[in-house]
Amino acid sequence: MKAGCVVIDKSSAYRMDPDVPLVIPEINPEALRNHKGIIANPNCSTAVLLMALWPLHQAFGLKRYFSATYQSVSGTGVEAVEELESQIQSYVKGAPLEKKVYPYQIAFNVIPQVDSFGPDGYTGEETKMSQESRKIMGLPNLKVSSTCVRVPVVQAHSIAVNAEFEKPVSVEAARAAIAAFEGAELVDDPANKRYPTPLDFTRKVKCGVGRIRIDSALDNGLALWVSGDNLWKGAALNALQNAELMVREGWLKPKRALASA
Repeated sequence: MKAGCVVIDKSSAYRMDPDVPLVIPEINPEALRNHKGIIANPNCSTAVLLMALWPLHQAFGLKRYFSATYQSVSGTGVEAVEELESQIQSYVKGAPLEKKVYPYQIAFNVIPQVDSFGPDGYTGEETKMSQESRKIMGLPNLKVSSTCVRVPVVQAHSIAVNAEFEKPVSVEAARAAIAAFEGAELVDDPANKRYPTPLDFTRKVKCGVGRIRIDSALDNGLALWVSGDNLWKGAALNALQNAELMVREGWLKPKRALASA
C-alpha cells in the first residue's frame, strides 16, 4: 500500500475514477485497501441518504429508489449562511432582501436547484447521488431518480426517500435493521410526533431515520425520512473516519511515524 495518501473532501460524480475508492466506512471500508494515494469522500447528500438505505439494502435487497432532498444552506458555504441570516433580518425590519449567492430569495422559500443543470435536466448534485450510490453500494444497475432542493435551514440535510426492494418488507423489520446499524439512529414514533429533524441532528455523528412506512405506490416498497449533518457525516466526519480506519488497520501510517521510520 502507498503511504501518505490524501483523503479529499469531494469526488466528481461526472468523471469518477474507477481507481479512486469512494468510501463510507460503515458501508464499504474494504475499498480503502485498494487506494493509490487518493481516497474520495462522497457528496454530503449521498452520505446522509445511505445511512438509511444501506441497512435496508442488507435486509431486503435494494432495487430502486426515488429521493427528494431538503438541503441546508451551509452546503453552499458560509456566504450562503450569511445571506439567509441577512434576508431574515431584512424581512423583520421591512427592508429589501438582497440576494447574491442564490438566484432566488432563500429566506422563507425553497429552490429546486442544487448545482448546475446537465443536458438531461438533472443537476450535478442529482447526478452525483445516482452515480455515488451505485459505486459505494456496489450496485451498478441500481435505478435512481433524485430531486435536490435547497431550503432555508442553516445546517443538516434531510431527505425523503421512496425505495423498492427485491424481498418483501415490513415496518418492524425495517426499524430493526436501522436500529442495529452503527451509522443510524432510529427516531420513529409517529404517535408521539417523534421523527428526525435537521436541528436534532446538527453536530451529531449518526443520521436520524424515521417516518418509516409501507410505500403505497411501490411493490415491496418503503417510504422514510432521514436527517444528518452535512458538515459532519456529509463531509469532515466521514473523511476523518476513513483516515482513522486506515491508521487503525495499518493501511496508512501517520506522517509522524513515516518520518521516524
